[in-house]
Amino acid sequence: MRIAYLHGGGIPSPFANGVHVMRMCDAFAAAGHQVTLYSIPGTDEEPYAYYGVRHRFPIRLVACPDYTPSGYRKRAEAVRALVADGPAPDLVYGRDPYALSALADLAPLVYEIHQLREDLSPAGTEEALLAAPRLVRVVAITHALARDVRDKYAALGPLPIVVAPDCADPPGPAPADPLPLPGRPDALRVGYVGHLYDGRGIGLVLELAERFPALDFHLVGGTDEDRTRWQQVCRSPHAHFHGHRPPSELSGYYARFDVVLAPYERKVYTWGRLGETGRWASPMKVFEYMSHGCPMIASDLPVLREVLQDRVNCLLRPPEDADAWAGALNELAADPALRRGLGAEGRRQVLERYTWRRRADVVLAGLGAVETVRPEPAA
Repeated sequence: MRIAYLHGGGIPSPFANGVHVMRMCDAFAAAGHQVTLYSIPGTDEEPYAYYGVRHRFPIRLVACPDYTPSGYRKRAEAVRALVADGPAPDLVYGRDPYALSALADLAPLVYEIHQLREDLSPAGTEEALLAAPRLVRVVAITHALARDVRDKYAALGPLPIVVAPDCADPPGPAPADPLPLPGRPDALRVGYVGHLYDGRGIGLVLELAERFPALDFHLVGGTDEDRTRWQQVCRSPHAHFHGHRPPSELSGYYARFDVVLAPYERKVYTWGRLGETGRWASPMKVFEYMSHGCPMIASDLPVLREVLQDRVNCLLRPPEDADAWAGALNELAADPALRRGLGAEGRRQVLERYTWRRRADVVLAGLGAVETVRPEPAA
């Protein structure tokens, strides 16, 4: 199929949504589809190398006049004109409600949703998109989100929702020379990879670093502002902040970690606290940890239990119970066989269920050339 993928964020960017979008476009290309990504201009890095994708699918950059609802709607019209001027797509796919709405009459639509959108203007934008006759699928990242979408928009009748969690690519061959890390060569290395926003459990990571002076802790990711904020309150000399790294470089870090942490709090915030997504999150880091065979301690949250199982592919502990996390870390540090077993099972599950290539097949299953028009909901 010829797929137009609509993204309302920048490419490249330091944000997780860019990683997700590029991985999905890469997977669509790997599946044999002709995908073109329509995005906002981002930072200056070469995007294919920055994200480490395997396919050089076309990327069309369309700037936003300003980052307001009016600006996004104007940009959506520019995206529509660009798409309409080229070969007609067989499918329009994306996470950008404004652009999807603008293209609603050009081709069948797939709307991927990662949170309930309360920020769209005018009110009713998302509802109108979900009611569009040519909407053939809604992709939700968790069952929790799918339930909430159905409840919120119950008046629209049954929605064509498919649940597809985030994923990870299988790691490539190990580099000949391991990535050099600061710290003590004989110390067990505990890793955290991701942003340092509120709700990500960074305070807990630093508390564990104080409790375990014999271990080295490595925090990879975060804006300069967030990294500075957390470094100022860090009291452990063995907690090392590495700052943001391109997604293509992260495999080298995963390979060096003996234990990894996913300490999400019950409320998880996005950049600038613009959104709270803890109820619906499907963190890519969890799947990347698993794909690299890293033994993981994760927060025991209902949404994470959709994928994680205590003592099968991780250890689950309540996010607010630092003593429980310390006990889990002490257990993993003392038991190499447990570390190997949890890591191996996590990797097996990713390879079997949670690769981007498999996700591409799941979200497009049954679409192809035949268009489905949804019936009107009953009065």
